[in-house]
Amino acid sequence: MKTRICRLHAKDDLRIEEIEVAPPGPGEILIAMGAGGICGSDMHYWLDGGFGPIRVQEPIVLGHEIAGTVRDMGKGVEGLSVGTRVAVNPSRPCNDCTYCRQGLQQHCLTMRFFGSALRFPHEQGGFRDLMVVDAAQCVPLENPEVTLAEAACAEPLAVCLHALNRAGAMVGSLAGKRVLVTGAGPIGALTAAALRQAGAEQIVVTDLEDYPLEVTRRMGATETVNMRSDPAGLDGFMAGKGHFDLSFECSAAPSAIRSAVTVTRPQGAVIAVGVAGDVPVPLNLIVGKEIAFAGTHRFTSEYAQAVRMIDRRRIDVRPIITSTFDVGDAGTAFGVARDRRNAVKVQLSFAG
Repeated sequence: MKTRICRLHAKDDLRIEEIEVAPPGPGEILIAMGAGGICGSDMHYWLDGGFGPIRVQEPIVLGHEIAGTVRDMGKGVEGLSVGTRVAVNPSRPCNDCTYCRQGLQQHCLTMRFFGSALRFPHEQGGFRDLMVVDAAQCVPLENPEVTLAEAACAEPLAVCLHALNRAGAMVGSLAGKRVLVTGAGPIGALTAAALRQAGAEQIVVTDLEDYPLEVTRRMGATETVNMRSDPAGLDGFMAGKGHFDLSFECSAAPSAIRSAVTVTRPQGAVIAVGVAGDVPVPLNLIVGKEIAFAGTHRFTSEYAQAVRMIDRRRIDVRPIITSTFDVGDAGTAFGVARDRRNAVKVQLSFAG
């Protein structure tokens, strides 16, 4: 049995190819893929051949935001059946290392993550019509009205839920909090939605483009600021050493990091969600205002939580899905995803 795959051979060298698919073994299922979201990491691999120290060293099938339908099952699989629609968790921790035993699977020492060039050989991803996965990675959908395109958004939503949990550990309940979100890409928009669900009182989102800012309003932002057209748009939040209880920095842009620290009140918190290379951080401001500055990385149990929230439409992810292309047109899809003036989350669809 053959399947189409979307495989990156090197920077700017994306190809649609065919490979053989083996039947599922014990504890495995064969997924007929339905939808896959193009993530920022996929874009970095395509545009730059990697990001930070992570470089593409061999051909890699991209994609880790995926959902599909069970087509076949190996021996010993329980709780699933042929025809079940599932979101697929791309994380495969060892569950045996020091961090896994502490419940910190996102820091697994031998983590295998779909579509990642961190390890060599690389971990192949989910942009393909058919894929064999561990049954334990699959979270079933129950609501027939929720699409596989929506379910594929569970992975980025899980990232945001984990970021909110990191914030909650420092500032307590997010209900009634005044929050800044810098960066209105998919993560920024989903963070706004998660904050609205958590009861935040004020959610201000910044970006350099109007289109993603409008999407974040539909996702839950109470106010938006275009920092390109209105560079003084946050000045009103600087009074009294800062207005916001909490900031989520989703862009990894040095100017946005500084803005987030500047408008966060003393003993507030800044959660760094965005990923880039080494960037300057305003350490004097962080120290002087006693701000808790914390990173957040992937997710653990938040993936299943994200699927449930999408499945029940407690968070409606449909506004962020701005266009969809067949995997055979992946090159076009990646080009569209590059244009932030007209795209937020671009997805691929598959023969399944």
